[in-house]
Amino acid sequence: MKKPKITAHIMKEESGYSVVATVRNNFIASQADTYEELKTNFLEAVNLTFQGTFEYEAQEIIYEMDIASFFDSFPYLNVSAVADRIGINKSLLAQYANGTKKPAPKQAQRILIGIQQLGNELASVRFS
Repeated sequence: MKKPKITAHIMKEESGYSVVATVRNNFIASQADTYEELKTNFLEAVNLTFQGTFEYEAQEIIYEMDIASFFDSFPYLNVSAVADRIGINKSLLAQYANGTKKPAPKQAQRILIGIQQLGNELASVRFS
């Protein structure tokens, strides 16, 4: 039996985060105060669900989140600087980041591509 792929959806709550996924008719959910704690708790829930069948490692789980949850999870990212880098209006990205507006799918994809390009550039940095 092939190990199923897991895509989990993270949501920012009033206090902390929650995450849900449905895998082979199993509803798996968890919650935590921090993003890192959430991933740890969810991995434990997944492994309890598939105990005796499959064992998952953290990197095998794909996490998806909305833009507000993203910026909340990575508070060291400056929304204004990211908007400049991506080439979108600063106040509009700030509204997406605080959850007062939701981007259209095309706009969300544009933001995602910009964030991923930034991540790739940072990952290629080497210090002498």
